[in-house]
Amino acid sequence: MPRTRTISRPASGATGRRGVRVAAATALSAVAAAVALTGCSFQDDICSEGEYPVMTVGNTGSACAKDGEEPPKGYVRYPEGKVPQKVDDKWDVYWRTHAVDEDGNIVEVPDAG
Repeated sequence: MPRTRTISRPASGATGRRGVRVAAATALSAVAAAVALTGCSFQDDICSEGEYPVMTVGNTGSACAKDGEEPPKGYVRYPEGKVPQKVDDKWDVYWRTHAVDEDGNIVEVPDAG
């Protein structure tokens, strides 16, 4: 009498769902690794759309003013070319220890930072 072998297989679709989960996890891991390796980071804007950054006179404080309006009393516009755009960008960090005095001169602020 010839012998027959019975092969046990999982129910239909069982391996398919597991394969989709594994593929999704692999893809997510690949995206996370790519972001980490490329040094991508997400920085918040200093001001919202329709606003521009202003700084306090003689101190390191800052605020946002509406486009088309003058800075509030006690605030001035940042010097041209030295305006922070994103949190922790070059100029945001710089202005943590510097200010514009009453005469418009850039000064270092003692004990700031």
